[in-house]
Amino acid sequence: MGHAGNNVIPNVHFRKVNGCQAGRKNRVFMRTWLDQAGRKKRRANNRKAKAAKLFPRPAAGNLRPVVHPPTQRYNMKLRLGKGFTLDELKEAKIPVKQAKTIGIAVDHRRRNRCTESLQANVQRLKLYMSKLLIFPKKSGKKGVKKGDTPRSELQNVAQNTLREIIPVPKPDLRIKARAITKDDKEKSAYKTLKKARTDKKYLGAKLKKAKAASGKAEE
Repeated sequence: MGHAGNNVIPNVHFRKVNGCQAGRKNRVFMRTWLDQAGRKKRRANNRKAKAAKLFPRPAAGNLRPVVHPPTQRYNMKLRLGKGFTLDELKEAKIPVKQAKTIGIAVDHRRRNRCTESLQANVQRLKLYMSKLLIFPKKSGKKGVKKGDTPRSELQNVAQNTLREIIPVPKPDLRIKARAITKDDKEKSAYKTLKKARTDKKYLGAKLKKAKAASGKAEE
């Protein structure tokens, strides 16, 4: 028997079955999660085994910087980055070759776009260095090198088991209401940005003019 008109070919497939057959027929499409508790225990055991393998180093691995994610949607947040820049290490007075040997991640490709992020990561490095304990590689007096922590301070050292070694600071997004001051009324965000753009635009011309003037003065 045909169908009138150019319609969709009927292909209804009701998989659900009512009554006592539901348990038998519909069980194929059910997803169980009976191993949830077992998997949780396995993950915990794996974390403990990894920490024991890395002891006395931090269980989280290398120290990583705090960075702002890209795009306007996420750039107000903070997360861990790949590694510290060469400028950050230089500001913290840590040699690049030494940084890799004392658990500090280095990323030679990342650049510092502002002073605030540079100083924040420099402070992070300084805090890490203030708490760092370096174990001698070999036993005996000859195995102790310059910069190693004295053996008297290495007794009963607790391992750092935090996920981030030094926690990522949580910025306070809430700004409390306050009275508008006289300085706030006098300042103009538009004028400040306008002046910054103008200075940037004519910076090359100003430098060129100053260089020419200094050249004439020398003659």
